[in-house]
Amino acid sequence: MLNWDEFNEDETSVAEQPAKAAPASAVKPQPAPAPSEEVKESSASYKVAESDRLARARKSLEELDVAAGLEELEMGAARIEVDDKQMINARADLNQLVPFKYEWAWQKYLDGSANHWMPQEVNMNADIALWKSQDGLTADERRIVERSLGYFSTADSLVANNLVLALYRLITNPECRQYLLRQAFEEAIHTHAYQYCVESLGMDEGEVFNMYREVPSVAAKSAWSLKHTQSLARPDFNTGTPETDQELLRNLVAFYCVTEGIFFYCGFSQILSMGRRNKMTGVAEQFQYILRDESMHLNFGVDMINQIKIENPNLWTPEFQDEVTQMILEGTELEIAYARDTMPRGVLGMNAAIMEEYLHFICNRRLAQIGLKEQFPGAQNPFPWMSEIIDLRKEKNFFETRVTEYQVGGALSWD
Repeated sequence: MLNWDEFNEDETSVAEQPAKAAPASAVKPQPAPAPSEEVKESSASYKVAESDRLARARKSLEELDVAAGLEELEMGAARIEVDDKQMINARADLNQLVPFKYEWAWQKYLDGSANHWMPQEVNMNADIALWKSQDGLTADERRIVERSLGYFSTADSLVANNLVLALYRLITNPECRQYLLRQAFEEAIHTHAYQYCVESLGMDEGEVFNMYREVPSVAAKSAWSLKHTQSLARPDFNTGTPETDQELLRNLVAFYCVTEGIFFYCGFSQILSMGRRNKMTGVAEQFQYILRDESMHLNFGVDMINQIKIENPNLWTPEFQDEVTQMILEGTELEIAYARDTMPRGVLGMNAAIMEEYLHFICNRRLAQIGLKEQFPGAQNPFPWMSEIIDLRKEKNFFETRVTEYQVGGALSWD
């Protein structure tokens, strides 16, 4: 791509040499050219239109009582009652946030807002020096950083697209939609964070951001997520039948329980384990903030799924439960394959076998959260420190033993 300097050099190389500039005192200002007749006519017409503008505005307001917009408002309609609200297929006015029906949704919105942070708050100098050092990281450690940024750099964009293009239109509760707006903003911050890490480390941006099209273990997870957005994103898709309501539930399970609830956890534990060893601490700090956000997203999604089940028990058939269980198992297998690809050997005190145990434990958690039977009895968590980080109300400082109270992202300390 040509930059501006190259463009100027190219211009000057083929242009004739300009005449020597005359002294400033010798340069006489040239009179402005007289406006053409067309310009004069246009200017006169504009002044006439300008004088008539207020009259036109008043006339338009007089006609507002028959405008389609006023008909849409249903003047004189009854005020919204709590019982009018539902998670899906509600006919209540979506523009009326209160009264709240789901206090948990509003509380999660407040918690998310209190957790605000921006990528530039994180100092990346130590990471840059370590990344550029010839012997700062092993080849396996570099592979983990590259794969993590490669997957996550587009994964959060896929989640954001699903929120904006599919879910927001179909969820019919205002306080839940308020949280969805906050979540969409947080997904944008996450994508920004990955770009900030990639740029800071001087990585090949094209290679990293296109990894979901080039690396099979990354592509498989992205493709699995994308297929569950396709039908809901169609403009003609609407809920209201058992089939379409179940399709929405599939989407919620796919993105909250699997994409955000399983697909992120191998990469999170790898990068955060690196941070615990005082390596790539800037990247690890970004991932700590992101994991805290994603934990809220996951819990919110689980609450939505369970609320829809309560309000629509006819959807949660034995056949559908079996299908959802299989979805979560598929996601677990894809994440195990990703672990094997990113950790062909032991690294950072973990390996693919230990990660498989951890993902079986996570799979059981996701199934239990939505009322389904665990599929890996006895699976244990080999990374108890991850549970401390995920805790929404407290956070673990990796380089100290004390636990600090929940706080705004920019106040976190890695000292």
